[in-house]
Amino acid sequence: MQASPFRTLTVLALIGAAACAPVFPRPAPVEPVPPKPSAEAGPAPVKPVARMVLNKTVFTALPGWTVDDQSAALPALLKSCTRLLPQPPTRPIGQGLTGIGGRIVDWKPICAAAARLPKNDSVIARRFFEAWFRPFMATNNGRPEGLFTGYYEAQLRGSWKPGGRYTVPLYAKPHEMVTVNLGLFNSDLKGRSVVGRTEKGRLVPMQTRGEINGGALKGRGLELMWVDDPVEAFFLHVQGSGRVHMTDGSVVRLGFAAKNGHPYRSIGRVLIKRGVLTRHTASMASIRRWVKQNPRQGALLLAENPSYVFFRILTGDGPIGSQGAPLTAGRSLAVDRRHVPLGLPVWLDTTDPLRPKRPLRRLLIAQDTGGAIKGPVRGDFFWGYGAEAERNAGSMKQLGRYYLLLPKAAGS
Repeated sequence: MQASPFRTLTVLALIGAAACAPVFPRPAPVEPVPPKPSAEAGPAPVKPVARMVLNKTVFTALPGWTVDDQSAALPALLKSCTRLLPQPPTRPIGQGLTGIGGRIVDWKPICAAAARLPKNDSVIARRFFEAWFRPFMATNNGRPEGLFTGYYEAQLRGSWKPGGRYTVPLYAKPHEMVTVNLGLFNSDLKGRSVVGRTEKGRLVPMQTRGEINGGALKGRGLELMWVDDPVEAFFLHVQGSGRVHMTDGSVVRLGFAAKNGHPYRSIGRVLIKRGVLTRHTASMASIRRWVKQNPRQGALLLAENPSYVFFRILTGDGPIGSQGAPLTAGRSLAVDRRHVPLGLPVWLDTTDPLRPKRPLRRLLIAQDTGGAIKGPVRGDFFWGYGAEAERNAGSMKQLGRYYLLLPKAAGS
């Protein structure tokens, strides 16, 4: 969800990229040896900058294209259209992009044609996408494979008042919290921002998770509700949205409102570093189990992640993604919006997280972002709500590829 910023995200956000992290050996004792000639030493290796490179292809080359039911992606596309069409016609699709998604005016006939299509007709839906779009394989500097994780809409138990087992508050966004667009002050910082709070005329950092859990916001009327489990509350923060079953029988849907601006730190990666888990055993289920079996240490572990999410109560369809459109289970994808415009159709080619030998090839719509979703070939698959969605999301850390469907009208 939004920057769920969620995003996000479930497995990678929890266990991090520990398997890929470089190992830094302890340096050997320094000895007085003569310096090597500069030619022998050579320049220090430079990590290439992540860069989206698109390779034009054809629909018949997309793995599984004729097998998927593309009509199931149309509702998600139409929800994105409701966010795109009210914008100025000449506005480019996406933020800080080179215009690969075209302009709003390019999408008006696409959205109009999509709205006229019959429901549940996969053949006509497939022809629609083939008529209006061109497929491009996305690569990171020519490398087509990337990591795909999953997320879901969490479920919790809560109360409007604290007491008994309901002791964990979920907070709304504090009124003093501000986001500063640094590009307004320095053009070199375009696209960058900082989050903080105003205090005596100064901008200072927001409180960390540990400080908020310790009561930094207590008693200010920011509590939306109280839930009964600090671990499930933490996972709600990771997912960015959820449904809370209240003691009065109602079900309240929560969505992402804001993040405190502190960097996300993976608690799964912390447990791996401590030797409690391994990269093979680390999962949402194993992390949850360890924290609940070690409540005192678990509370300290949760505070190791300074990032904190504030929520808002949603009405109507949800959860809401970063684009502002309701997400569709199995058809919405969180992406890095620096590389992929929100609203763009994306063809995913990866494997099923619970049955890795089975391909997962599906047409999705880029509608969300996530804090751990960084890079040209990186995605977070929205599985929806319920136990099965949680199992899929908690297990998903698949390598795969995706193809961007760019509007023909954009001159792609």
